[in-house]
Amino acid sequence: MNKRILILAGLLLVKAGFSQISTSQLNANSVITTAVPFLLISPDSKEGGMGDVGAATEPDANAIHWNGSKLAFTEKKFGIGLTATPWLRRLVPDINMYYLSGFYKINPKQTIGGSLRYFTLGNIDLTDATGYRYGNFKPNEFALDLAFSQKLSKYISAGIATRYINSGISKVFFNGSSGNAASTVAVDLSVFFKSNKFKLGEKKVVATSGLCLSNLGAKIKYSNDQNFIPTNLRIGGGLKADIDEYNTLGVYLDFCKLLVPTPPIYQYVVDSAGNKTTQIATDPSTGKRIIAKGKAPNVDPITGMIQSFSDAPDGFKEELREINISGGLEYCYNNILYGRTGYFYESKYKGSRQYFTLGLGFKFKVITVDGSYLIATSLQNPLQNTWRISLNFNFDAYNKDDTKKDSPE
Repeated sequence: MNKRILILAGLLLVKAGFSQISTSQLNANSVITTAVPFLLISPDSKEGGMGDVGAATEPDANAIHWNGSKLAFTEKKFGIGLTATPWLRRLVPDINMYYLSGFYKINPKQTIGGSLRYFTLGNIDLTDATGYRYGNFKPNEFALDLAFSQKLSKYISAGIATRYINSGISKVFFNGSSGNAASTVAVDLSVFFKSNKFKLGEKKVVATSGLCLSNLGAKIKYSNDQNFIPTNLRIGGGLKADIDEYNTLGVYLDFCKLLVPTPPIYQYVVDSAGNKTTQIATDPSTGKRIIAKGKAPNVDPITGMIQSFSDAPDGFKEELREINISGGLEYCYNNILYGRTGYFYESKYKGSRQYFTLGLGFKFKVITVDGSYLIATSLQNPLQNTWRISLNFNFDAYNKDDTKKDSPE
């Protein structure tokens, strides 16, 4: 079978990180799966170079993905960002994700933004069971966002983003034509805090923190099946210190958790000899599968989000395993040259994505070029040993004195 078809089958309902892992390496029941996992892929090289942190980093055109409320604190009038991300490049040459984003500052307190995320699996040859080719298909997924961010005070902002999600990858299983693309809508809710500079030891420091609840929305329907989208909670904080007149260092830490049901452990039928079979037991009165540990996963999105904090079959210990941790550093010289590094950790029981990242950035007038590189430390990663590049254009800096004067105390 065409290896693209195998990849595609996995993308219909897989772990957000697209981890290349077999069920023999993990307890398959413990890994949380969602549809449209491309929504959680780090879309830009700046945060991607810092271990995929972003809840409390400095705002830029890519902020909608990480924490849209940061946009209210940008000092620029408007900006545009563009990122190209190669995917599974060691297997196939033309799977890519493209991210176009931008913002416009209406006034010192309010900012609007938008983004388009486009994920393409390239060209797929369609064949029947005998290997006869009868056509080709170019599946894709995309998400279109509109965001609004408002300063609530001198130090705090809030944001909301609406998202239209469209996934055409299921069409390939209907000969590329008769199947319908799946779609749904979602919202992000976020808050951001940024302090004034204060003394920490001998250095002047700015503290930031942020929270974003992303992809809160209806399930997406493939054929007759409805699947959860990756509703996600991200909480993070950071400190940015002035080392001297020309050098700064930022330290950031994020915690993320998928707010969708954890697969339960089902009860299996026991044969006459007392041995457990591979058949799941069902309740004769309802026909539903009997759950031995955990909670029923076939619930509505709001119920699923609430129960995601307490539905892990192994209890609180497993709930903690579902929290991914990202940490990153950013060094800046004279607002021109940037060096970044970070680490992303996911439990080996929940997908085992673990990797270091490196990043470089260079700013020349209104243009900033960022690059990131990923080094996997556990299993394989679709971005392993590949560069991705971002371009950012920022224009018309706001006068800082005007911003301070008009901001509420």
